[in-house]
Parts: sequence; C-alpha cells; structure tokens
Amino acid sequence: MGDSSERHTEELRGRCSRGDIALARAFSVLGKRWTGLVVGSLTVGPVGFRELSRTIGGVSDSVLSDRLAELCDQGMVERVVNPGPPVTVNYSLTEAGEGLIPALNLIAEWADKFMPEPPTAC
Repeated sequence: MGDSSERHTEELRGRCSRGDIALARAFSVLGKRWTGLVVGSLTVGPVGFRELSRTIGGVSDSVLSDRLAELCDQGMVERVVNPGPPVTVNYSLTEAGEGLIPALNLIAEWADKFMPEPPTAC
C-alpha cells in the first residue's frame, strides 16, 4: 500500500506547474490566520507591537508575535529596536513585503465582490 501512495504523490508532483509550487510556498506563510492582516496593517509605515495589536484586534499577543517572527524570517517584515529611552520596537515592510500589497488589494476587491459582509443585527 505504501508503494501506491508514493507513486500517487510522485504523479501529483509531476502534474504541478511552477505556479502551483510557488503558490503552495507563498500560502505556507500567507495562508496562516492573521498574516494577511499583519502585512496589510504595516502598509502605513513602521508600527509598534501594541499599535499593531490594537489595529488588528482579536489576535493574541503570542500569535501576533509568532506571525511577525515568521514574516521577519521570510524577509517580508523588518524588526527595528530603537534604543530609547524607552526602548521601542517597530515593524515595517521590506521590499518583499511591499510587493505583496497589490496582491492583497486584489484579494480585498475580490472579497468585496464575492464575499459580501453578512448583514449586522440592529
């Protein structure tokens, strides 16, 4: 049974186009909850952790910290420590992160068109 599964996996890999592989790589990071909102919130320029947390709302500090670390590791976000006093930490988009903005804008337009907000109760 293992051989059949391995052959199937190899067949699927063979069918994948470079675009499919690139999308899988991108969404392995961008597909995580809150990541798109973090990137979108950094479009205004350098932002501190507290301000970013308040802007996004609903994200725990630990998850926000994890997402920022992942985005820094991927080269999409830069973390800058300002010695102060007081010591502050700001996050900003790198060139790679700024390159996502047109795609995020297109996704937002798509969501407005095809995923309208549910009516709110009064």
